[in-house]
Amino acid sequence: MANENHGSPAEEASLMSHSPGTSNQNQPSSPKPMRLVQDLPDELVQAGWEKCWSKRENRPYYFNRFTNQSLWEMPVLGQHDVISDPLGLNAAPMPLEGGMMETSVESKQRKRRFSEEVPPSGNSVKKPKVDIPGNPAAQSVPISPSIPGTSVLKAWLYCDFVIHLMIVIRASGHLFNAPMLIRFFCASAGIDPPRESFNRWMLERKVVDKGTDPLLPSDCEPVVSPSMFREIMNDIPIRLSRIKFREEAKRLLFKYAEAAKRLIESRSASPDSRKVVKWNVEDTFSWLRRDHSASKEDYMDRLEHLRKQCGPHVSAAAKDSVEGICSKIYYISLEYVKRIREKHLAILKENNISAEVEAPEVQDRLVYCYPVRLAIPSPPLPSVEMHMENNVACVRYKGEMVKVSRNYFSKLWLLYRYSCIDDSGFEKFLPRVWCLLRRYQMMFGVGLYEGTGLQGALPVHVFEALHKLFGVSFECFASPLNCYFKQYCSAFLDTDGYFGSRGPCLDFFPISGSFEANPPFCEELMDAMVSHFEKLLETSSEPLSFIVFIPEWRDPPTPALTRMEQSKFKRHQLILPAFDHEYRSGSQHICKKEEMYYKAVHNTAVLFLQNSAGFSKWEPTPERLQELVAAYKHSGRTLSSSSSSSSSSSSSTADKERELGREQSSSRETNPN
Repeated sequence: MANENHGSPAEEASLMSHSPGTSNQNQPSSPKPMRLVQDLPDELVQAGWEKCWSKRENRPYYFNRFTNQSLWEMPVLGQHDVISDPLGLNAAPMPLEGGMMETSVESKQRKRRFSEEVPPSGNSVKKPKVDIPGNPAAQSVPISPSIPGTSVLKAWLYCDFVIHLMIVIRASGHLFNAPMLIRFFCASAGIDPPRESFNRWMLERKVVDKGTDPLLPSDCEPVVSPSMFREIMNDIPIRLSRIKFREEAKRLLFKYAEAAKRLIESRSASPDSRKVVKWNVEDTFSWLRRDHSASKEDYMDRLEHLRKQCGPHVSAAAKDSVEGICSKIYYISLEYVKRIREKHLAILKENNISAEVEAPEVQDRLVYCYPVRLAIPSPPLPSVEMHMENNVACVRYKGEMVKVSRNYFSKLWLLYRYSCIDDSGFEKFLPRVWCLLRRYQMMFGVGLYEGTGLQGALPVHVFEALHKLFGVSFECFASPLNCYFKQYCSAFLDTDGYFGSRGPCLDFFPISGSFEANPPFCEELMDAMVSHFEKLLETSSEPLSFIVFIPEWRDPPTPALTRMEQSKFKRHQLILPAFDHEYRSGSQHICKKEEMYYKAVHNTAVLFLQNSAGFSKWEPTPERLQELVAAYKHSGRTLSSSSSSSSSSSSSTADKERELGREQSSSRETNPN
């Protein structure tokens, strides 16, 4: 707003900072904001406005911590859509030479701190009035910080593993090596490794792991992973795919026979097994040479016959090799954890921080779910550089660059402000963002669409409906990148805790609240989830509700789905047809707008698990269920890419759906018929 006597604030700031006789070298370009006693109306405070004092200009000004606007005069709601910044008080660090950014201690005087006050937490937080992503006027970033958390618990939430960039780099190197080792071991044994089997191995192992490392398993029983063993055995001698045409069926039959013969000859199988396999293979080859008029169904029938005759003998011959592969991967992980722990202790010793932690006692009183506390002080973090490229934030440390879109970078800033309690000046924000992005990048792989199916989320319209209809305010399986609510559980407490995570779902024990659960499609994890939810529902007399979204796999049915359908806590069940509903991409923080949503390739089962009090409070009535199903009719694609629908983008989206479909079904045995 213009000042009648002095011109605009931006002009005045420019004149004063460049006036003759004023040295810019001895004066910081962005002074620290000094917060004054707030005499603002409540609606301005709720909208994020603060009254601060400018040391450079020696006068008060008003700053909006959510939009980064700064004004000389008191703002008026709805009249400041154009962002002004007369003091250069942007929340992001000031760009240095070469367009880079840094967060070292020496750079404090060159950039404005995000906030000089302790970040608020709990119910005392002033809820910002921000646009919900469902609003077309808002950016397509799924977060609704205005929704208060309603979950209640008794235990103390704390983290006893501090995160450091060097620890993340070392763990990243180990994670990068592990999938290559799986491929090498499988190739040495003459076996094709299942696609992304390492990702699902990590999920299954962490269900039973009792080790201390937040990422890699180190204390599991049994040593051989049932998930990895099952996946590799299902692909022996080759992986069977769905067939559409006659020539494909003929090639698949030939490859299966050839692979079975090669595998049985390279193993120490019994003479009877060798004889059965070789006779059936030769008979198949003879049939292929003799019958040139066979149909697709004839080839598939012959393949099924060959599988029944040779499958048991081939599997028995490969069993020892597969168990050896699974054991080797586990012991390699165990060695990696030892190295990471040594580095962790060395960093703590370097900074005179004790590694011993005393577990806090469980409180007798009930409390609302609050951000995680640190049991060990965080050591100083090295500087990290950041620059923007085409609305993408590029965060770099020692040549290792990770990327996130500008909108999701702002989302991480907002989550950090609400949850982090040890960094009021945001000096460790960028290093922790780098650790977070690097962790997820290495956990789910760097290949095209790799791991994105494991991080898929519900559409924004569905989250809105869940909150409106059933009081949901907490996600049981999410991450800082794909969460909608500011309270959620995620896989990695050490990196995600600063951004609102309450830790892994299986280690979270709420007493009341309404929760959404959309777990990664790992059978062991889903089964453990059901056991955990039933135990919580059994022991709590407070209103407790879990709305679970899992694939409706029926051939064969998953134990998790069967148990929930038979559970005494099941109040209702919905089935969403395949290709008739969508998921939000697991790479939503970096993907193109037209790739933000993809069609589900399986039916989705929605089950309501509630105790008596929860059922009374959030009953799934026909009216509520109808409105929830209607929320799925709002396509996220039209919201995220309403401007263009070219044939190339449509083709790219279709390719992604097929890729994600293969990924989601890769942990199940594929039926070739």
